[in-house]
This record gives sequence, C-alpha cells and structure tokens, in this order.
Amino acid sequence: MTYPSDPYQPPTGEQPQQPNPYAQVQPQYTQPYAQPQPYGQYGYPQQPGYGYPQQPQQQEQGMAIASLVCSLVGIFFCLPAILGIIFGHIGYSKAKRGEAGGQGMAQAGMIIGYVICGLWAIPLLLWLVFGLAVLGGASVS
Repeated sequence: MTYPSDPYQPPTGEQPQQPNPYAQVQPQYTQPYAQPQPYGQYGYPQQPGYGYPQQPQQQEQGMAIASLVCSLVGIFFCLPAILGIIFGHIGYSKAKRGEAGGQGMAQAGMIIGYVICGLWAIPLLLWLVFGLAVLGGASVS
C-alpha cells in the first residue's frame, strides 16, 4: 500500500478484506425436512424476578380477615379489638413474607383495632379518674 503525497487522497493499493460480523451464516441441516428459523432471539433473556410479581394460586387470608372482624366487633366490646390488633400483626407479617395474602386487610384491622382501643381507653381513664376523685373526696370529710 502506498500513500500519496496529498493527505486528502485515499491510499492506493489493495486493502485487506475485513470479515463482515453481520453476515448471515447458513445453518447446516441434519434433518431432511427441517425449516430454518428466519429470526433468532436477540438481546438478553428474561431474568427471573423481573416484571410483574406472580401471585400464588391460593392465598391464605385467615389472619387478615380475623383481624378486621375482631376490630369491628371491638366497637361494642373492648377485648375483640385487642385480638384484632394481635391478628393484624400476625397477618401483616405473613403477607410481607409472601406466605399469605391480605396485607391491606391486615393493616386495616390493625389501624381500626388501635383506634377502637384508644376510644375505649378514654372513657375507662375518665371513669378511673372520677372514681378516685369521688373516693378521695369521701375519705377527706
């Protein structure tokens, strides 16, 4: 290969032939009637764990349902609201680990249970304060 004196002219002579990386290679067929596949799989294969999460076929939601029901029954009686809080924590942790469903229902049961227990605590504390005030006032005289 010789280079001309003018730097803007291409070199003259034979250039080595580069292999074409995009050239299609014809497959060798071993079966007489096999049809070639026109397009191969390009890009990266789909990795597990990507895309939409797969839901289990059957999800156990017993603790979440029990939490919500006990918390709602706790409006009339105080003890079921405490049970609703306990069941809600158990159901929520199972749902977070993927062992059961009903994460939102368990969370709602916990929140309602805490609110109901708080609403029950206000009259109980008032009753206790006024009861002690009455007993303390009676013993003074």
